Amino acid sequence: MIHVTRDLLTVLLDRAAERDPTAVSLRLSATRAGEFDVDLGLDPETPVLTHFTVEGVGGSVNAVFGVDLGIPADRGGARFLSHPTGRLRLARTDDLAAVVLVSVPPYDDDCVAAFDRAGDGIELVVLDAAPPAESLPE
Repeated sequence: MIHVTRDLLTVLLDRAAERDPTAVSLRLSATRAGEFDVDLGLDPETPVLTHFTVEGVGGSVNAVFGVDLGIPADRGGARFLSHPTGRLRLARTDDLAAVVLVSVPPYDDDCVAAFDRAGDGIELVVLDAAPPAESLPE
């Protein structure tokens, strides 16, 4: 079972619809359930997908040095992919991660599913909760 916030899922589906017919591939990051300001009814260590990394962040450093600085340490174990061709499953050519969310047109709640890297389906649970506010150190 994988958990995702409603707000993140909405943004991902909107982004896929805007980019259609071009496929979208985004890294996703999780926040532990215990870090939320409300009790989610989950074990505090349960990861909840809450953020995505914009394509190309850190790309030039990665291209030159082979070091991916596009995501914070210990984040990015999941990925969101859109399949404009309409196949709601993993493909051999997909960018994989431990968990992959795949969406197809018309990019709504009925057209998204979660898979492990082997392509086996995982139950996707959408939570109406906002992650804790974050700020940059001064």
